[in-house]
Amino acid sequence: MKFIIILFTLVSIIKPQSIENKLIEMPAIFSDNMVLQQNTNVSFWGKADPGENVSVSSSWEETANTKVNEDSIWQTKLKTGKAGGPYEVTIQIGDSTIKYQNVMLGEVWLCSGQSNMEMPLEGWPPQAMVQNYAEEIKEANYPEIRLFTVSRAVSNKPEFNCAGTWSECNPKIVANFSASAYFFGRELYKKLNVPIGLVVSSWGGTKIQSWISRKYLNQLDEYKPIIGKIDSAGPIIEKLNSWIQTHPTIDVGEKNPNERWENLDFYDSICSRTNFDDGAWKTMGLPTLWEATEVGDFDGVVWFRKKIEIPQNWINKNLTLNLGPIDDMDRSYVNGVLVGSTEEQGYYNTPRIYSIPAELVTDSVLTIAVRVLDNGGGGGLWGNRTEMEIHLQTDTTKKISLSGSWKYLPVAEYANNKFYIYKVRGEEFYSRPKSTITIGPNTPTMLYNGMISPIIPYAIKGAIWYQGESNSDYPFDYNNYKVLFPLMIKNWRADWEEGNFPFYYVQIAPFAYGIKSKSYVIREAQLLTLSVPNTGMAVTLDIGNVDNIHPADKQDVGKRLALWALAKNYGEDVVYSGPLYRAMKIEGNKIILSFDHADGGLVLKEINGKNNFEVAGTDSNFVNAEVRVDGDNLVISNSKLKNPIAVRYAWSNTAEATLFNKAGLPASTFKTYDWNK
Repeated sequence: MKFIIILFTLVSIIKPQSIENKLIEMPAIFSDNMVLQQNTNVSFWGKADPGENVSVSSSWEETANTKVNEDSIWQTKLKTGKAGGPYEVTIQIGDSTIKYQNVMLGEVWLCSGQSNMEMPLEGWPPQAMVQNYAEEIKEANYPEIRLFTVSRAVSNKPEFNCAGTWSECNPKIVANFSASAYFFGRELYKKLNVPIGLVVSSWGGTKIQSWISRKYLNQLDEYKPIIGKIDSAGPIIEKLNSWIQTHPTIDVGEKNPNERWENLDFYDSICSRTNFDDGAWKTMGLPTLWEATEVGDFDGVVWFRKKIEIPQNWINKNLTLNLGPIDDMDRSYVNGVLVGSTEEQGYYNTPRIYSIPAELVTDSVLTIAVRVLDNGGGGGLWGNRTEMEIHLQTDTTKKISLSGSWKYLPVAEYANNKFYIYKVRGEEFYSRPKSTITIGPNTPTMLYNGMISPIIPYAIKGAIWYQGESNSDYPFDYNNYKVLFPLMIKNWRADWEEGNFPFYYVQIAPFAYGIKSKSYVIREAQLLTLSVPNTGMAVTLDIGNVDNIHPADKQDVGKRLALWALAKNYGEDVVYSGPLYRAMKIEGNKIILSFDHADGGLVLKEINGKNNFEVAGTDSNFVNAEVRVDGDNLVISNSKLKNPIAVRYAWSNTAEATLFNKAGLPASTFKTYDWNK
């Protein structure tokens, strides 16, 4: 669950249903409990045998008919009325019938992005929690809010289907549903009193280029080489996927998410034994994320083994095993006996410190075996070398380092809530087909193919988006996000064929990203994207956490996104934006800034004596500014500058909001100049 999640290898494969030996496949986005967009023509589509007659009928007395095309695809549109329900939808394909029950008509929103959109209402303990989560979950009984989460999936080509199902909103379901999306939907529901459908398609740590289609990304010269490599790698990718699909599986999709990873068996009794022959296993230098090794971009289960020699005076003594942080989960054995485990999500940054009881320490040689389960992104024992050590519980002065060479073997690959199990004997993983290109969630186009394509053209009112943190650490091009973000919006709108549907997004929050990051440039790119028609931006400069990439206040995130929708799409008279920089003029030794959305006047605050405004003179060097509020304007100056030429605000990774309107909404990061500084 790291901020920078690396890559994922298995292409999503959804097998069609077989009804009476006929081809019948309906996308998972259609299920009981779904919400269909009200007062429009909603698309239904599927696969069936060519030439079959298809009829879609509803209990609100609308019907649509079509025939299956030669490519086995059919699609039609069904008219919907005003919000209400529950209804039934019946699909007749030849002499086969599919019926969907408890269907509502209402407002449907797509919710996408990276980890701050993916972050569930119960959070990721122990470090990333949603504020007041326990009470929020307890009170989340809204049967007319319906929730659908697209399961993580990547693909080198647009997929027809995904994994997921619609559910009514209740405490059990919402605990693991996107907090930002839920609070957005709840705000709409309380204001509009109509059914709300929320479709979440998100993946933590992902870059925006993963969410853009081949057709659109290939319009940019810098991406044409990687698109060409993806195209040419198609046959070997298909071979690899076919090979993976032949293996036995452990399906954890139906398990309680809080217990999903517990007590699974991946050859534990075999690989933890002291006398197990790991001579054919390869070696890996630890600590490291295995993505940085020849294992590459792999999600699943990897065994690590190491034999160490301890002093004679440690025998029959209690020891402490320190493995450092492990991404994501582990079961750790000494001499074949489990000494500790961490099998919950969210502890990727927590050092594993386990006690070794004296009765296991019967010889001067110990066999340590660690089974690491990684369900997304970086995996492995990844901390500092000094953290990996073993010592007497009663004496920490002498430690034996555990860093360095370990034997390892991947034994299971994880995708679509399933583990595909490889053979330990023969070290099967080492001989699997090798792809000529990385296929993972940060490979361009892969998430569009696996997680957006399968839900197009399900009718939506609009989309909300929370992403950008991962692009702040990308090998940086000042114009990169400024081009990619509007391109993605254009891409999705074109493919849905519903015009310029509303697209509202979150400006990323302050955080100590690191010296190489330029998150403030991403924030500016997001500000500039407001020039795209029918877009809106929720600013979070005042509700972030500079020490946590996953801020706890998701309530205000959802509410601020909802304000845009309520004002722009549902006719509510609400203030929906904080101050947005409009123009500047120079008057002597002062600069006058004017703003849109001042809404009754500007409010300036200070944080630790700073207002986070800077001003530059003709030498282009910025210094702290003196700021005075003048109604809807700001007067900027510095007593040492006679000829100021430019201003910038909140221009750092960690700068927080100091400028607000009377409604309490913060201003966005901005600068008044075009040159790079």
